[in-house]
Amino acid sequence: MALGSGAGAVVFYPADRDLDAWAERHAAGAAPDRWPYGLDRLEAHIAGVVSKSLPAATPIARAARRVIGVLPPGRRASNPVGVTWDENAGALLATTTGLSARYSGVVWVTDSVTRRGGEQFASLRRALRRMDGLWVLSDAQVAPLTAFLGEGAPPVHYVRFGVDQDFFRPTPYPTRPLVVSVGGDRDRDPETLLHAMATLRRVRPDVEIVVQSRTSIDPPAGVSVVPYLSHAELRDLYARASVVAIATRANLHVSGMTVGLEAMATGRPLVITRTPGMDDYFGGTSAARMVEVGDGDALARETLRLLDDPVAGAAAGEAARARVAGGFTTAHLAARVAEVITRR
Repeated sequence: MALGSGAGAVVFYPADRDLDAWAERHAAGAAPDRWPYGLDRLEAHIAGVVSKSLPAATPIARAARRVIGVLPPGRRASNPVGVTWDENAGALLATTTGLSARYSGVVWVTDSVTRRGGEQFASLRRALRRMDGLWVLSDAQVAPLTAFLGEGAPPVHYVRFGVDQDFFRPTPYPTRPLVVSVGGDRDRDPETLLHAMATLRRVRPDVEIVVQSRTSIDPPAGVSVVPYLSHAELRDLYARASVVAIATRANLHVSGMTVGLEAMATGRPLVITRTPGMDDYFGGTSAARMVEVGDGDALARETLRLLDDPVAGAAAGEAARARVAGGFTTAHLAARVAEVITRR
């Protein structure tokens, strides 16, 4: 796929992201940021930024990319820079022609390689080595990704994540107790979470609990599990929450940080599993409390402490909003990504 000439940057998204539908939801106030992950905010740092969908992976397209993939990546200075959010889209960007440079985020492969070895990810390794720069969202990912890519690979940068503080706006702290947990990525820990929620309900049967998850585990009595929430539904649920609690397994990509920052932007305290890189987001603040991996009793205990002291919970919520506004918005994220791109 070739691009026309001209300076600037093209932010590429997978075809199934449906950028038109996203834009419509955003215009209606039902989705954060104008583009996913707030990368439209690159416009504040780079002139001529546009978004574009990557082509669907048809058999013909895959064959063409295999041919292109054995050629050196073309780089014409007069052409735009190509940018993608994660390594799956980055694998397609690696063989997108008509660009001056290519940059991609990396989310999942560091954990996959750590757990299963790098041999089965050889094609992804080749694709990422064609980039001009890569970024990760956890400082714990830098060393394993650098080792996986090998000598002569593009530089790996640590870029802290951010959320849309205008969409996830602060609301008054609620009077009715509600605990919320959200998220279903591969490193969430529903067993530990539901154990903690069962303990909590035994102590405080008056507390409402809502968990968004696709887990097949039967929830404890008094715990409502929903498989999916839209952005607008999620925002409204945060607004009703007293505490947001997240349990994750050991991982390097800071699973849970998106929900944690969204909840904090709404002005809600957070209880979350401590994993590598998590302190950079939630350490050193009264807004968040961290517990060890697999410790459902501690998760329940810290959540109960906030529920039992609504004044402290409200104060933690105020600190949470200030924490996000001070360095973890999509405006901050875009500035950090722009720094990676313009560092050439």
